[in-house]
Amino acid sequence: MAQITEQANLRPARGFGLWSEPIAFVALVVFLIVAPAFIYPVLLMKALCFALFACAFNLLIGYVGLLSFGHALFFGWSAYACAHAAKVWGFPPELAILTGTAAAAVLGLIAGSLAIRRQGIYFAMITLALAQMMFFFALQAPFTGGEDGIQAVPRGRLFGVFNLADQMTMYVFVVVIFLACFLLIYRIIYSPFGEVLKAIRENEQRAVSLGYKTDRYKLMAFVLSATLAGVAGSTKALVFQLASLTDVHWTMSGEVVLMTLLGGLGTVFGPAVGAFIIVGMQNYLAGFGQWVTIIQGAIFVICVLLFRRGIVGVIAHALRIRL
Repeated sequence: MAQITEQANLRPARGFGLWSEPIAFVALVVFLIVAPAFIYPVLLMKALCFALFACAFNLLIGYVGLLSFGHALFFGWSAYACAHAAKVWGFPPELAILTGTAAAAVLGLIAGSLAIRRQGIYFAMITLALAQMMFFFALQAPFTGGEDGIQAVPRGRLFGVFNLADQMTMYVFVVVIFLACFLLIYRIIYSPFGEVLKAIRENEQRAVSLGYKTDRYKLMAFVLSATLAGVAGSTKALVFQLASLTDVHWTMSGEVVLMTLLGGLGTVFGPAVGAFIIVGMQNYLAGFGQWVTIIQGAIFVICVLLFRRGIVGVIAHALRIRL
């Protein structure tokens, strides 16, 4: 009886509740249009790259229930592949991003094929181990530049027409990539495929009894998440014209977990909100030096204690709407 009551309370309210996600998306678009007038465009582009990274990560943990501690593997190596393609091979930006994305997809297929054989903490440890292996490979490989990374990556001209060296042109390009991938993730979540993923998250044995080959679905979700993380890493490499060890370090995997939990696990807009908050804190609290990490930890503990569903999750639950 209590379970039925709880489900009734979580049911979206009529009126505004039915349009909550479209309204939130329009508000997001309006914010991205007006934001460059009062926020530094490079900071916005960084936040958008991490927001896409967090949304890709949330697709795996929020809707399949698989916690990966190694998503920096796809984010960082896509940045290396994109930077190398643009600087050494002379690829235009659109092909360089596709190269980085393809590299992340291949790595996702390999890592996912190994990791999905286990569940729970064992799955998380396998992804972490694979990520650490590739981190040390990046440290030693000659084409990654070692500790110096790949620097002075040319942004080039998009389709041979738009000069991405201009900050506003680059900003518009990043916004288009983010919104396109965000809508793709939204479509995946609410597709029949996404419903199967949610069923696996809730009760995998029951999904198996219904005839679904859950390992295939989990692998597809893992590859999709890795590919979208690759888009984020490739875009970030062009924005900062740099691919470095920071992008493949385990702390990057920890940051994306923090962003997702802070914004709201299993919500559509939560990871993006969490990414903007974390990136904003890192920028505006930079004057505190190493204390930034302690401040972030304190805020995270407070949010976990007071907002167990994440910021967006608490708002959505209180208003009985979907976000």
